[in-house]
Amino acid sequence: MSVLAAIAVLGILIFVHELGHFLAARYQKIHVNGFSIGFGPALLKYQGAETLYALRAIPLGGFVSFPDEDPDSEIPPDDPNLLSNRPILDRAIVISAGVIANLILAYLLLVGQVATIGIQEINYLPGVLVPQVLNEQESVAAKAGIQAGDTIFAVNDRDLEASKQGIDFLMTTIQDSANKSIDLTVKRGEEMKTISLIPTVGQDGKGKIGVMLQPNNQIIRRHPDRFWEIFTVGAKEFDRITMLTIGGFWQLITNFQETAQQVAGPIAIVAVGAELAQNDLANLFQFAALISINLAIINILPLPALDGGQLTFLAIEGLRGKPLPTRIQENIMQTGIVLLLGLGMLIIIRDTTRLEFFQQLFQ
Repeated sequence: MSVLAAIAVLGILIFVHELGHFLAARYQKIHVNGFSIGFGPALLKYQGAETLYALRAIPLGGFVSFPDEDPDSEIPPDDPNLLSNRPILDRAIVISAGVIANLILAYLLLVGQVATIGIQEINYLPGVLVPQVLNEQESVAAKAGIQAGDTIFAVNDRDLEASKQGIDFLMTTIQDSANKSIDLTVKRGEEMKTISLIPTVGQDGKGKIGVMLQPNNQIIRRHPDRFWEIFTVGAKEFDRITMLTIGGFWQLITNFQETAQQVAGPIAIVAVGAELAQNDLANLFQFAALISINLAIINILPLPALDGGQLTFLAIEGLRGKPLPTRIQENIMQTGIVLLLGLGMLIIIRDTTRLEFFQQLFQ
């Protein structure tokens, strides 16, 4: 059930994204001849007065299609309600509406979480958690014996206090100690021991040991004191998640080699969502909001085959006073689609091989 819940969340996010494009076009009376969730052959379909609605076999996205792209369309090419015949602003609204829809949905999900489950407050505990060890065969932390699930209580005999400053101090100490030995007081179960290691130098010149870190805390929920607090707290959480997501993408761009392994595809996303749903169904609110924001930011990137790529073409058209030649646009789009599909398949294969049940098959 938890897996189905995670898949349903992804399906809803894709549906909302495509619905944003669809409604923005329909609101402006622009012709739409297709609304599909998924790719490939249609499993279910319904032909409306103008639009073919379809649920397709490969649930890795969706699309809204327009008669402009259909050589067999009976609509005259000079029809003012074709998307390609509309002003740049009208087309930009249609293209960006999917991203806007996902951002609105994320905010509403967070508001819904506050209204139904309560406001999450953090009770900090001493120490810093190690949820994951990166590059487990090669990282400094792995070689020194640090494992996922450990708690670091002190660095160089200085205790890590019960606050967010504890993780900040630990990260700063590691980053400032490239090629210098540091001592970590680590607790695993009931055992407390001191581990000495030497951080290596990362591409940014700072020390690293190859671990993910997170504050040691407990989540406490309380119901809002005032009705309007539901919306203000939801907005603050939306802003926090959005800033963290943008920061993550910036890290991927500026430090690609070390962060690329953390990029997750739909298989890994479903696995994480299923685990969250199994532990606490309420976590699906935040999981869905996080993925919705990620989907919005990914789609707004200026890459071919994404909404941001289409907006880039419109910006170039606005600057030139005319669009790029159709052949050039098609070549760029086709190249982008091939690259994105290829990258997507590689990520899916990688994430599948990391699943616990898959690894057990080869033990």
